[in-house]
Amino acid sequence: MIANMWTIIMTRLRVSSMSTIIEQARKEFADMSTAQRATVTIGGALELTAKIASWIDLSRRPSNQVRGPKWLWATAQLINGLGPVAYWTIGRK
Repeated sequence: MIANMWTIIMTRLRVSSMSTIIEQARKEFADMSTAQRATVTIGGALELTAKIASWIDLSRRPSNQVRGPKWLWATAQLINGLGPVAYWTIGRK
């Protein structure tokens, strides 16, 4: 699934300029119903909140209370959806 998403992204980047991709995303967002836009917006806000909370917790938590290197967990937060969930369920001792 990730390989397919990567292929789609790379195809879009090759075919279109970045401004075209942004305009297409804006159009797709504008074409959504109000409920869909609210869902996407709330989901994005929750994702961002989870990432920030994870980074704050990582910066304050001693290294001996984290499974693995802290820099790795900080980087893992960049993986949408999976990073924060993995840190809160697996990364903390």
